[in-house]
Amino acid sequence: MKLNYKKFGNGKPLIILHGLMGALDNWQSIAKVLAENFAVYVIDQRNHGKSAHSNDFDYHLMANDLNDFLKEQAIETCIILGHSMGGKVTMNFALQYPEKVEKLIVADIAPAQYEDQHSKIIQAIKSVDLNIVQTRDEVQAQLSNKIHDISTVQFLMKGLYRDDSNKFQWRFNIQAIESNYDKISDFPEHQNQFHKPALFIKGSKSNYINSINYSSIAALFPNNEITEICNSGHWVHADNPNEFIKAVKDFIELKD
Repeated sequence: MKLNYKKFGNGKPLIILHGLMGALDNWQSIAKVLAENFAVYVIDQRNHGKSAHSNDFDYHLMANDLNDFLKEQAIETCIILGHSMGGKVTMNFALQYPEKVEKLIVADIAPAQYEDQHSKIIQAIKSVDLNIVQTRDEVQAQLSNKIHDISTVQFLMKGLYRDDSNKFQWRFNIQAIESNYDKISDFPEHQNQFHKPALFIKGSKSNYINSINYSSIAALFPNNEITEICNSGHWVHADNPNEFIKAVKDFIELKD
């Protein structure tokens, strides 16, 4: 599948993958700072952003999408960074194609199965009739009636746009996300390991990386280090971007 992307800067390739229901736009401010040192590619994954939609949606497919993207861009090796779902894609990619990854950076996720975090959000999105609503404020109000975390509502609203017929649409494929959610909340089994440097960045207020799944990280990524960013939750890069960028740069430079 051909993926939509934006490139910033020049130098060693650094690939950034967003999380579930996100898009490359979520990462542009981070990418522009990192572009001072790298050629940064921010990518819309399948069923997200401006990339194509498909009923087929799992981590092996998304890793293969990324592999095809690297071939198209003539990138032989790179550093890859992924947040949440994107972090699972980068981990899966590193295990499937270890020769193509120099360093792995994973933001606030582990190679583990998680309890359902999104069913209420999915149902809230599906409850909004985009054929009827006239304004963005109407959509936001309907979401806010069912989702009481304003930051989550604002995050979802970034995925709302008007198509060529001026009708509201979601950038993310909510049907495919719902149908394949069990696959996305889990992580594929792997028999091999990724032995190159791997940094796991944890939000201090988030429980996605915890003592229970440290062992699953070590089992697949033995050359790992875990760092915690203060004053940040699951969206660690948005909550404390300066410390996040510093952690990324320090890790890459330290491990060169």
